[in-house]
Amino acid sequence: MFKVTPNPPETDSVSPYESPDSKKFHEAAERALVHYLKPADQIMATPYQPSTMFRANPETATEELLVNATESLGSASVMLANVIGTVEGPTRKTLQGIAQVVMLGELAVNQALDNVVPVD
Repeated sequence: MFKVTPNPPETDSVSPYESPDSKKFHEAAERALVHYLKPADQIMATPYQPSTMFRANPETATEELLVNATESLGSASVMLANVIGTVEGPTRKTLQGIAQVVMLGELAVNQALDNVVPVD
């Protein structure tokens, strides 16, 4: 059995640049594609440059840096303990986990500080 199907309706070809809005949209889409889909050789061409805004002074002694890190981690541990006392439920468990990680970091830094040979 042969079924007659109508031809698709004829439509006017519309350029993506016909209206100002569609042109802006097309340009934005092009920028996004270039940004996210650029070749790997272009990505690797620019090496990572860490920010120097909060860089530690390279002339500071290792012992001083470790003491500062110990004090910072100790302060973070106390602040977390204060916050943990005010919350309940899953948030409390999450904060307790973070506090444990901070405490382990503090122990590691303290051990490193014990291993540093003081320079007289």
